[in-house]
Amino acid sequence: MQKHLLQGMRWYSKIPELPASNFKPRKYAGLSYEELMKIRKTNLQPGILTFYNSPVLISQGHMQYLFDNRGKRYLDMFAGIVTVSVGHCHPYINRVTSEQMETLWHTTSIYLNPKIHEYAEKLVKLLPGDLKVCFFTNSGSEANDLAMMLARLHTGNFDLISLRNSYHGGSPYAMGLTGTSRWKHNFPNGFGIHHVINPDVYRGIWGGKHCRDSPVQTDRTCSCNARSCDANQQYINQLHECLLYSAPSQKVAGIFVEPIQGIGGIVQYPKNYAKLAFELIRKHGGICIADEVQTGFGRTGDHFWGFESHGVVPDIVTMAKGVANGFPMGAVVTTPQIAKSLHTALQFNTFGGNPIACTVASAVLDVIENENLQENSRRVGGYLLEKLSKLRDEFEIVGDVRGKGLMIGMELVVDKKSKIPLDAEKMMSIWENCKDMELLVGKGGFYGNVFRIQPPMCITLEDADFCVDRLNEK
Repeated sequence: MQKHLLQGMRWYSKIPELPASNFKPRKYAGLSYEELMKIRKTNLQPGILTFYNSPVLISQGHMQYLFDNRGKRYLDMFAGIVTVSVGHCHPYINRVTSEQMETLWHTTSIYLNPKIHEYAEKLVKLLPGDLKVCFFTNSGSEANDLAMMLARLHTGNFDLISLRNSYHGGSPYAMGLTGTSRWKHNFPNGFGIHHVINPDVYRGIWGGKHCRDSPVQTDRTCSCNARSCDANQQYINQLHECLLYSAPSQKVAGIFVEPIQGIGGIVQYPKNYAKLAFELIRKHGGICIADEVQTGFGRTGDHFWGFESHGVVPDIVTMAKGVANGFPMGAVVTTPQIAKSLHTALQFNTFGGNPIACTVASAVLDVIENENLQENSRRVGGYLLEKLSKLRDEFEIVGDVRGKGLMIGMELVVDKKSKIPLDAEKMMSIWENCKDMELLVGKGGFYGNVFRIQPPMCITLEDADFCVDRLNEK
């Protein structure tokens, strides 16, 4: 029996096996690993992020599984950074996309084409209230750029509010909105944007075991009780002070909120925070934007959109990633009144609403409905959260487990009392060993000490068991 990596964690003599699969990947016939690494070092931009000390050469995917160049199978619990919503190379999506590719690849929206119109009508039926007008983009960064512009044009105000620890994109415009330093370059950005204190009930000033809308609560004590959360008002007071002291004439264009922070480490706010924040922003002349790039399309389980868990209806919704199961696409959906604000100059996106992209996105909605994937997110995600919470109860280094549906974070610390983030070397050891044993998970949070578990929504209870067994083993 081998000695485990970290003191206090268990090593099993019997290694759990991946759930069975009948899918047989094709034999890899592309460039060698060495050739790819050479090209990556010499011909790709130097800042490109690569997972793992020895990057995995992924050559094929099928539903919740990925295969490397040697044919080794992995359970993908990160879904291409929360992008493959219904499964890699889903057969139905493959078929309808192939049919569209034989029909028409591209025209742009300057002509009438059925696909963009069919998809727009289909999408807005899933949104509440007066959210009826779509703008299509190629990414979440583009979507948030456009939402910023709409908010400023519609309100006549310039300043915007975002939360610390948030991520809203890497374009020069959206980078200013993003509230974490590791995603910011050293050039002017963020003019007119104010980052307010993050209402994090695990690491923040206020909050604790009664505050989150989650099957699993933090074990931190607080003054709240099961019926009411006092922490949210404390964080709202901080938002109010920002408006009083920093916003010109106490007026703002709007606020951006991720229903659950993704790259920030699956951070959830106190109950009713978003509702109170939206009410306050609207009193100060602003509109409210929900960034659903990671939380949308049934991932959180209880609702189709993450904002619905907060009991709010935003004025603008931005989306990308899972919208088209990995095909490059983003969208902004807003009200007719706000949409009309974009009239002072032409606004056009060459590839926005591309016929193939809209075909894929439409097929994603079909699969979510026909395969009941929102319910699967709720059922399997709840099961997975409960099992991971037992690791938190058992091991000193598991500081917190949180999330909803299949948007889950597990934060590792030196010990529960200090909450000092587990150092990078130990995090990497666990992460690398999970990969070596056929489990792919993400990593995030400000300190890089949160495992992000956000798989394709088609995973099974058996997959969840395998994931927990692998993490438990390390």
